Amino acid sequence: MKGATAGEIEMPNVRGIDISGGSDALREIRIATDEGEVWGWMHPAPGATLGVVMVGGAGGGVTGPASIYPELAEAMRLHGAVSLRLDYRHATDLEECVYDTLVGTEALGQMGVERVALIGWSFGGAVVITAGALSDRVVGVATIASQSYGTELAPALSPRALLLLHGTGDQTLPYACSEEIYRRAREPKELEIYPLANHGLDEVRDRMKDRLIEWLLRVLP
Repeated sequence: MKGATAGEIEMPNVRGIDISGGSDALREIRIATDEGEVWGWMHPAPGATLGVVMVGGAGGGVTGPASIYPELAEAMRLHGAVSLRLDYRHATDLEECVYDTLVGTEALGQMGVERVALIGWSFGGAVVITAGALSDRVVGVATIASQSYGTELAPALSPRALLLLHGTGDQTLPYACSEEIYRRAREPKELEIYPLANHGLDEVRDRMKDRLIEWLLRVLP
């Protein structure tokens, strides 16, 4: 994968999946690949054919903006979709983080999942836009307070669905970033701007979570 252009990137080779510990609602997952191990948390939904992969910003992590990822994943589990909250092996390296996200989609595929949605926050917005454009299994991509750098493949997402969420009070990445991505992207696409909300959209936390659930339930089936 290293040094490859988007057109040359191949889907990663998932060598093994280790699911352990936790409970019926939350399990630790370790995915072995040729590039190393990708780690995260899985919210299982037995027999699921629908799945969600969630990734963080430049600092990595598995909780997402305003720590909504655990609740979002649990909500989707109750709706019959399996969710993976993945951490990056090399946070800030866009190419490597795209690889990790593709690993998640491939791992879900090996579990019988046919349709996947990706969610990424901040730097992770560029990650999921790129990964989404490269995977036939992905049917939708949602970004939260995304950067615009690294989103050159946004037009190639179509006909996959694209949702962009951003706050006007973002002091880390201006909401113009999402507006610019929206302008370049093709339909179907949606943009929602939250007045005064910061980079983590803490001020509209529940509204953001509900919007993502509504979008996922519409896009995935």
